[in-house]
Amino acid sequence: MIERLSERIIPEKLQPGNIIRIIAPSWSLSIIDKGVQSFAEETLKNMGLVVTYGNHVSESDLFRSSSIQSRVEDIHSAFLDSNVKGILTVIGGWNSNQLLQYLDWDLIRTHPKVFCGFSDIDTLNNAIFSKTGLVTYSGPHFIFFGQKHHFEYTKEYFKKAVMSNEPFFLDPSSHWSDDEWYLNQEGRHLVDNKGPLVIHEGEAEGVVVCSNLCSLNLLQGTEYMPPLTDIVLFIEEAKFSNPSQFDRDLQSLVQQRGFGIRGLVIGRFQQGAMTVDQLNYILQSKRELQDIPIIANVDFGHTDPKGTIPVGGMVRIRASRVNTFVQFTEH
Repeated sequence: MIERLSERIIPEKLQPGNIIRIIAPSWSLSIIDKGVQSFAEETLKNMGLVVTYGNHVSESDLFRSSSIQSRVEDIHSAFLDSNVKGILTVIGGWNSNQLLQYLDWDLIRTHPKVFCGFSDIDTLNNAIFSKTGLVTYSGPHFIFFGQKHHFEYTKEYFKKAVMSNEPFFLDPSSHWSDDEWYLNQEGRHLVDNKGPLVIHEGEAEGVVVCSNLCSLNLLQGTEYMPPLTDIVLFIEEAKFSNPSQFDRDLQSLVQQRGFGIRGLVIGRFQQGAMTVDQLNYILQSKRELQDIPIIANVDFGHTDPKGTIPVGGMVRIRASRVNTFVQFTEH
């Protein structure tokens, strides 16, 4: 596990003409609609990126994944290939933590490059950062580049995070959605965004740890868990986690040895998954969170659009009734 900020590795940013590799550490490319795949390829091409695929990306077993060996081979191959400058995951799933004990961490450390995905992939994002110091990116999977409409915000913040070295603010989107866009591209339903919700006022800065909450908790008690002391924690959760489950998972996290975060940023919940009263009740029950700034309803996680969050980057946050912001200063 990295112990000093000087051990962090910030990968070279993607540039037009760069080759990126699509891999499937969780669910397989075979479950993705061919039209969505083609549109994603075209979107990335229009951004100046050249799409290639891992050798095993379309294999599928009883759990809609390929074998552990196939998935590990595609990860190692993507990092080893000097022509590949960035890696995007196809989609999330349930089982990327199967791969951790088989990964060559020295190989990843000595061949650093952009690595992006979220949800179940956050297990890999945080393990990679913890074991190698490489900054990874909790952001859109390959599939999301297949959105025909209302993708501008997601694309803009992907580019800010992985195609530029400039600091950037994660500004709130004007609208958001929680629709099954991959089933009906023309039937999108947008909701007005009320902006960030301030739970506790204050300011903080530090190294970012960002993850889907239940995915991060898979790393508890292992050598792959990132540090939880003096960091700014970003968490989000999918709709399958009800308020009681979210409360239990958050309680488990704050009980980890060394837990002492400087600030907490919570991604927007899916529709019907959490009320403001429920979230306030859960957060106020955690004494470990009482004296830190907390911001909720931020644009990352399982709704659209979504920002790209640098795991291992540096961030400044201000939670204020007047001027709330999230600024990534190094990523």
